[in-house]
Amino acid sequence: MADYLPVRIPGKALVVPASAAVTGGQLVQVSGSNTCAATAAASAAWLGVAAFDVASGGLLTVRCGGTQELTASGDITAGDIVVAAAAGAVATNATPGSGQQVGIALTTAASGAKVRVQMAR
Repeated sequence: MADYLPVRIPGKALVVPASAAVTGGQLVQVSGSNTCAATAAASAAWLGVAAFDVASGGLLTVRCGGTQELTASGDITAGDIVVAAAAGAVATNATPGSGQQVGIALTTAASGAKVRVQMAR
C-alpha cells in the first residue's frame, strides 16, 4: 500500500495563491481553482484568515480554525453567529445558509472594530 500525506493537517496553515491583493487579518474565501481572495459577502467558500498582506498572484498563508480576531461589519454582540462580509470582515446572521457560519463571536464589537471569533471549522 502506498504512503499518503494530507495536503493540510488540521490546525496548520494553508498556503494558496491570492487572486487579488489581500490584507493580513482579512477573512478569505476560495476565488477560483486553488486561489483565494478576501470575502465579499456571506459564502460557504470561506477558508480562514490571511496571515499577512500579499499582492495578487503572491502566495498567501491562511490561518484555519481556532480563535481569530476579525473586523466587524456592523455591530456584533458576544454570542452572535457571524458570517463572511465585504472586505474580509464578518457580520451577524442568525440564520446563515449551509456552510456560511464562520463562527461565534466571543466578544462584542462596534462596526469597524475587532471582534474575537471562535471559528466553526
